[in-house]
Amino acid sequence: MTMAHVAIALGSNVGDRERMLREGVAALQPHLRDVRVSTFHDTDPVGVGPQPTFLNAAAVGVTVLPPRDLLQTLLDIERTLGRERPYPGAPRTLDLDLILYDDLIIDGPGLVIPHPRFRDRAFVLRPLAEIAPEWTDPVTGRTVQDLLDSLKASHPRAT
Repeated sequence: MTMAHVAIALGSNVGDRERMLREGVAALQPHLRDVRVSTFHDTDPVGVGPQPTFLNAAAVGVTVLPPRDLLQTLLDIERTLGRERPYPGAPRTLDLDLILYDDLIIDGPGLVIPHPRFRDRAFVLRPLAEIAPEWTDPVTGRTVQDLLDSLKASHPRAT
């Protein structure tokens, strides 16, 4: 049975955000081993209209699930915990994004790994750098910490 290292971003900006993130992490436990979770970070919404502040975190662990099965599991967890998708960018009880899956690069219908926008998102890089600073982006060859440092240098207000 092959184990894959994975990184998942978590976010919530509806209801009891901290409880939602904790429930999201708990729901991941049956599917991941050796789970490590970052601290929680308050962040302003990015790229969406006026919304409540997000609480964001990252989790890393190992799984036996193939990438598509893991993605479906994340979507199922979101739905179980009340996620609705009335329109793109809508406020969310829980958002789970598959950021990295080992050193795989996948660009297929419905699944892109690494997550296509994670390099430009401090709300993903900051918590991920806490728990996996040396993880290397297979597309750029740069570590998570290096990506965060570059983002801080080019967009200091975003970090």
